[in-house]
Amino acid sequence: MSSTALKYKRVILKLSGESLADESGRGISGRESADIAAQIKQAHESGCQIAIVIGGGNILRGGQFSEDNMVVQEATAHYMGMMATVINSLSLQDAVEATGLQTRVMSAIPVDKVAETFIRRRAIRHLEKGRVVILAAGIGNPFVTTDTAAAQRALELDADVVLKATRVDGVYDSDPEKNPDAVLFESLSFSDIVQKKLRVMDATAIALCEEHAKPILVFNFKKDGNIVRAVSGETVGTWIGAAQTR
Repeated sequence: MSSTALKYKRVILKLSGESLADESGRGISGRESADIAAQIKQAHESGCQIAIVIGGGNILRGGQFSEDNMVVQEATAHYMGMMATVINSLSLQDAVEATGLQTRVMSAIPVDKVAETFIRRRAIRHLEKGRVVILAAGIGNPFVTTDTAAAQRALELDADVVLKATRVDGVYDSDPEKNPDAVLFESLSFSDIVQKKLRVMDATAIALCEEHAKPILVFNFKKDGNIVRAVSGETVGTWIGAAQTR
């Protein structure tokens, strides 16, 4: 596929930490990492510039501290979560580079022994040079989710769309893993998300994307080839935004 046939020239790919894990949802699976890296390579070879925001839930969840009655302040838990995303970013970096692609990990908090500090213009230059940019540590502040970080970085880097990778086929009217009769939405407006109280991304991320007309595509990354289908504009997953822009 040539770059002229691309629907999206530059994307933010939002991955959960659990996307790197095995079936338990914990730790880092070499097989899962390699599968994601292979799809990223396929999408990159289509000509798309790819920046990735990854979560840390496979290593640490902030809520576990309150559940276990541990004496850890909430802000501290968030910083610990940021460090978990750095671990995931380094793991994903090696997996992607094993496919032959060049990458850069850029962190919102200084960890200069293992990653560059995020600088907007430098990140854009890496993308223009054909490198996959992996964005670690959210936006560097506590009380901000990696969903919001993905929306924020999409605006900063002028990405065409936020690709929200999930393990289901898109956005449903109820949890499809619990309700076999759940209905899949092909497209939604931002107001639909709020009115229907759909759990897609956190409210701040949705508000940022709505305010700046930044579309979101929610799709199943577990289906081989879906990342390249998403960047090429094929009808996959659930589109959130203005209907005429899909």
